[in-house]
Amino acid sequence: MSQDTVSLLDIAKNFVKAAPHAPQAGMATIKALTLGKEKQDSIGALLEKQAKENPTNTAIRYLDQSYSYAEFNQAANRYAHYLTQIGIRSGDAVAVFMENRPEVLMAVAGIVKLGAIASMINTSQRGDVLKHSLTLVNAKRVIVGEELVEPIQEVAPLIGEHFATQCLFIREYEDTALPESMVDLDQELAHQPVHNPSTTSRVLLGQPAYYIFTSGTTGLPKASVMSHIRWMRAQYGLGQAAMYMQPEDVMYCSLPLYHNNALTLCWGSAMGSGATLAIARKFSASRFWDDVRKYNATAFCYIGELCRYLLAQPAKENDQDHNIRVCMGNGLRPEIWDEFKSRFGINRINEFYGASESNIAFTNAFNVDRTAGFCPLSFAVVEYDIDADEPVKNEKGFLNKVKAGGTGLLISEVTEKMSFDGYTDKSASASKLMRDVFKKGDCYFNTGDLVRNQGYKHIAFVDRLGDTFRWKGENVATTEVEGAVGDWAQVETGCVYGVEVPGADGRAGMAAITPNCELKDFDFNGFIEHLNKALPSYAVPQYLRFREAQEVTGTFKFRKVELKKQGFDPVACGEPVFALEKGQYVEIAA
Repeated sequence: MSQDTVSLLDIAKNFVKAAPHAPQAGMATIKALTLGKEKQDSIGALLEKQAKENPTNTAIRYLDQSYSYAEFNQAANRYAHYLTQIGIRSGDAVAVFMENRPEVLMAVAGIVKLGAIASMINTSQRGDVLKHSLTLVNAKRVIVGEELVEPIQEVAPLIGEHFATQCLFIREYEDTALPESMVDLDQELAHQPVHNPSTTSRVLLGQPAYYIFTSGTTGLPKASVMSHIRWMRAQYGLGQAAMYMQPEDVMYCSLPLYHNNALTLCWGSAMGSGATLAIARKFSASRFWDDVRKYNATAFCYIGELCRYLLAQPAKENDQDHNIRVCMGNGLRPEIWDEFKSRFGINRINEFYGASESNIAFTNAFNVDRTAGFCPLSFAVVEYDIDADEPVKNEKGFLNKVKAGGTGLLISEVTEKMSFDGYTDKSASASKLMRDVFKKGDCYFNTGDLVRNQGYKHIAFVDRLGDTFRWKGENVATTEVEGAVGDWAQVETGCVYGVEVPGADGRAGMAAITPNCELKDFDFNGFIEHLNKALPSYAVPQYLRFREAQEVTGTFKFRKVELKKQGFDPVACGEPVFALEKGQYVEIAA
């Protein structure tokens, strides 16, 4: 099957294969699409329902710890009762700053049972960025794990002299001393009741559940709003309709819980089905499959480069010795899709497309290879001018849809039922909306993503606007070039971006490469031969930069802002830089 189009025959065949699950998938899809914002339902209500109907089912596993749904719900109730006691009410924000462990989800569940909002702080943030995130949403309290006390203490003087007294300290080890001025949350929780709070039944689906922060790759992070209704739609649409999750399933999550893929998709898919969520502290490529086997996982979630990292590990005889029946995520690139699927023996890859702030999502519900999947809602892929950095308008002033096989900007219609929750910053939210798109009065959300229209309401992700650049009159997608660069055996990771060249139009491609060998042993001749075969001439990087490690976000997104600023100046880079001259890469003298 071509990457450009989706075969209707393949869709039909895969639907027939999935026929035993079709009723479940159909009902889940109907439930997802018919949820109303004013309905009294929520994440907390679903947890209480599972605790009542499936009390002994295992809800959470972490290391050697295990919590049933009844135990997990009671732990969340302790948080809810204590937060109520100190004055937290519906609509208040409570920040959560902990690395992956069960207490993160207990805290979040307790917060949302009050109708309050969990502000999920990126655990890698430090200094001014951390201060910005802690203060952006005016959090009334900060629940902080002992593993992250130091960065909190560093920013405390910048926030205010009484800030430490607003920090609720959660231990990881029993004998850890209480940091100065902080509240001993472990001690406070021990005295709280375990019954369900009365507030849960009053929470509406349309209310905010938590704030998810953007990665900050292009400036200070923004807080996107995640509502209960979007979380519920995800657990129905992805967990049940697309993945067919059952109570006996175990979802393995090695992604950070401050990210939507973990907090919504992994947790939602598990809890919505009464299944188990197995949590890893952090992602480890070398330990990944051992963890999968340890927890007897049947599903896992991936993002970004995770799959490439797993492929980069030395092949083992037991690579297919696991019980994984499905994986879910986004960013599995077409060029490694088949290799990943065959090496690890995974029959169903549920690639999806979505964003924390987006009002729609695509999911590979029909298990077709190399696609981000299908969306039944109203969206369009429209022509986009990379040079002008704006959509193309026709003579009537409206936008033009691309045909099947074409690439353009993905936009989604904003309606009363498919609303745009946006960011906490109203101006940032307004900037993402496009009006009078196809007719006067309509409104669409600008995803900021270039996608390929594969037909039959399927898309494939191409690139982020701003990452795609234009060189020699052609649009260059960084994801495509990164795929080709990463396919070379001596490249561990490769980050691609466009840099300005004096006197030249557009931007030239540059690749920051972390090799898995000494630079003196890097086969430049073989590398350029490989690139010339894999890419059109205009997409071959004009510059290479070699570095020991890439700077990435907690979800494996490359940090490109500084790389673009430094360009190909070896002095600014402070690392070896090579330029493509007459078909060969030649080092630029500092």
